[in-house]
Amino acid sequence: MLEHVNITVSDPAATADWLGRVFGWHTRWHGAALSGGSTYHVGEEASYVALYCPPTPPRDGRSSYEMRGALNHVGVQVDDLDATEARVIAEGFVPANHGDYEPGRRFYFRDHDNVEWEVVSYA
Repeated sequence: MLEHVNITVSDPAATADWLGRVFGWHTRWHGAALSGGSTYHVGEEASYVALYCPPTPPRDGRSSYEMRGALNHVGVQVDDLDATEARVIAEGFVPANHGDYEPGRRFYFRDHDNVEWEVVSYA
């Protein structure tokens, strides 16, 4: 089981808020982090996403798909894909690349930090 993934974002509190609204997650912990930055741990009891922001705001870089060792997307499994997609749209994000193939249905979206999220349902 994957316990957590750590992502650098521009505003951990704001990202934690929309993750809670879209996926029903809660903030497990938040506080000071590496080099004077701040971190929010958002998720469920057994797994979470760590949202880190350094003291100096992060810069935009190349596409993650062009960098060795980069995070390409975070996959989140949900029970109701259509309801989750409606919440994603309500947050102002644009769903794309819908797929309906075994073993489930899915779509992708990018957030305000250009992090790509894959949402999948096996229901």
